[in-house]
Amino acid sequence: MTQNLIDALHTGAVFADLAPLGLIAFSGEDTTTFLQGQLTNDVRKLATGEAQYSGFCSPKGRLLASFLMWNQNGDTYLQLPGDLHEAMQKRLSMFIMRSKVKARDARSEMTRIGVAGSRAAALIETTLGSLPDADMRVAHGPAGSVIRLGHQRYQIVTTPELAAPLLETLQRDATPIDYPAWQWLEIQAGIPTILPATQEQFVPQMVNFDLTNSVNFQKGCYTGQEIVARTQYLGKLKRRMYLVHSDSPAVPGDELYSADMEGQSSGMIVNAQAAPGGGWDALAVIQISSIAAQPIHLKSLDGAQLRLETLPYALA
Repeated sequence: MTQNLIDALHTGAVFADLAPLGLIAFSGEDTTTFLQGQLTNDVRKLATGEAQYSGFCSPKGRLLASFLMWNQNGDTYLQLPGDLHEAMQKRLSMFIMRSKVKARDARSEMTRIGVAGSRAAALIETTLGSLPDADMRVAHGPAGSVIRLGHQRYQIVTTPELAAPLLETLQRDATPIDYPAWQWLEIQAGIPTILPATQEQFVPQMVNFDLTNSVNFQKGCYTGQEIVARTQYLGKLKRRMYLVHSDSPAVPGDELYSADMEGQSSGMIVNAQAAPGGGWDALAVIQISSIAAQPIHLKSLDGAQLRLETLPYALA
């Protein structure tokens, strides 16, 4: 990525094909009740036109997957990394049992396009005729649905047939970017994505689920809920997710080290992508005490020193 991405975001709009992401659709009259018992967020709120970030935990309260979720055409969609799609669809389906719910691979049904930048809202409204009125809301129209993810970031969800004229407009009026560039925007927004290398590493609060409305503490029981609730109300959180920059390459699962931990790991890279201005930007879960005792190093105490950046939301 180059400075051209930053220029395009400031003066216009960019768009990305999100086909690399997996997509699981759930249908049936028991869908909401079923997912309510599996995921960290309050699935019932999707019925009001809300979109959500959510997670699926192991019985030990450790995240196995993270999702973007919304309702569309009577079904509930869970979007997640492509390399977790098959395993997560199979694992969630194991719990359906006698519920009136069906899970299916919906990747071929929907074209998903990410749009961002200072002109993103105007471009979407002109093209689709509808725009959500708040962050994490969904607007439905004849040409598809639009999810407002956050500051100048949107996702369009439509059918492959309706996508063709939409893409023609975007190619004319916006700058195309690749999927890693879109992932960089997610990192800048402080939205974590659980990947195979980081499964079962974090309770939701470690990756700031409590700060991004990705976990609901009043919804009742779900897989891993007891541990998550105990961490929230009885324990003291020792690790938090931060936005960092490294001059050396970083990948999810890389361990972090600091002198105060006496040789033990002080954290882990959650997500990382090349930064437009050089180096790598990353989301990293780090021992809170080590933040005060910086520097933090990548892979070893002799590794690249990480520079702490500012997340778009306040850390608790």
